[in-house]
Formats: sequence, structure tokens, C-alpha cells
Amino acid sequence: MWRAQYPSTGREGHPPVVVVFNPGIRTGPQALKNRMNTVMELTRLVWSGSYHGAGGGYGAEERDGYYGYADAIPLLFSTLDRLQSSGPRTAVWWRCGHGQWETLPDALANPADHDAWYARDEQRRRQREEAEPRRQQEWAAERERWTQEPDPAPEPEPVPPCERCGLPITGPPGEDAEFAPPEDGRHCPACRTDLRQYTSLRETLFGRRQRSK
Repeated sequence: MWRAQYPSTGREGHPPVVVVFNPGIRTGPQALKNRMNTVMELTRLVWSGSYHGAGGGYGAEERDGYYGYADAIPLLFSTLDRLQSSGPRTAVWWRCGHGQWETLPDALANPADHDAWYARDEQRRRQREEAEPRRQQEWAAERERWTQEPDPAPEPEPVPPCERCGLPITGPPGEDAEFAPPEDGRHCPACRTDLRQYTSLRETLFGRRQRSK
């Protein structure tokens, strides 16, 4: 019925409902506040709207969303003494869900609706577009740096093991092979030394074996 009787307000939701409290002289500030809080809590499902998680856009890490007020009834509070002293065009309206005294246009606005989310998402999109050339330059500089880096040195060939003891043929690291017999390509310095001593001992005991012609 109200849609047929009144022109469109351009705002989402039903027409607002205004509650004007008249505390009188016997109701103190705290009692008035308690009464307003009671009405606000009892009607929360009517004026709070429904939350929709819309994300922060493609590739965004932050979460974002908006409140839909298509089925909500804006609920505004005021007091008779505020209206009498300041008039209805000043910040004498308390919109449930806003949390502060506002002028009537500000109180009727929906700062957390889909339009507000869309404006934030457009701002994020512009920021991503502005940052894209800088990212492209950073990636190009990184690729250029990779192409200029020298190739890594080839890994050394594996050291063959000693045929006698199985340790590396070069001997343990740090071992002084200066007094070991010459390399034979088969034994480590320690084994070459042992083999020479064994050969010398055998020749001492049994004499040098004559090679057959």
C-alpha cells in the first residue's frame, strides 16, 4: 500500500519508523537510555538487514561484504526535548545500527550497503591496475637479473674408492699424502704406504723374486 501512496525514496528498504521518546521530568538519562536499548534489541531483526559476504575482489586477501536492507525497516530514535530545542534538521536522530546522533539524511543513509561495497571494490580494482605496471617492471628486472647471472659451476666428478679399503682414493680430508708412495690410480695414500711396507718386508725375508724371461 505504501508503495502506491508515496513516491520512491531512492533508498533500499521500507519507509523508516521514527520513535520519539518523551522522558518527562521523572525519567532520568540512564532510564531513558535503558528504554531505548530495550526497544532497539527487541526490534533488531527488523532494522538490522542481512549480511552478504562478497569478498574483496579477484586475488584479494581481505574479506569484505555488505548489508542488504531490501526487507529492513529503518528505525530512528529521537527525544521530544531534542526536537523542541534544536529542531528536526539538526543531529537529533539516532538510527539503530549507526551508533551516533545524526541529521535525518545521514540517519536514513545506508553506509554499509551494496553501493558502499561496490565503491570499495572499485577502489581496490583501481589500486591493482595502478600497481600492475610496477609489478611488471619488477618481474622484468628479475628476469634480466636471472639472465645475467653466471651458470653455476659444474659439480666435481665423484672420487673413486680405494680397491683395498673402500675409502676415497684421495684419502681422508686433511691427510698429508706427501710421504706416501706415488699414486697408482687404485689405492689411497694409507693403503699405498701399507702395500709398500709389506713388499719391503717380504723382500727382506724372502729376497727379491726374479722375473722369468
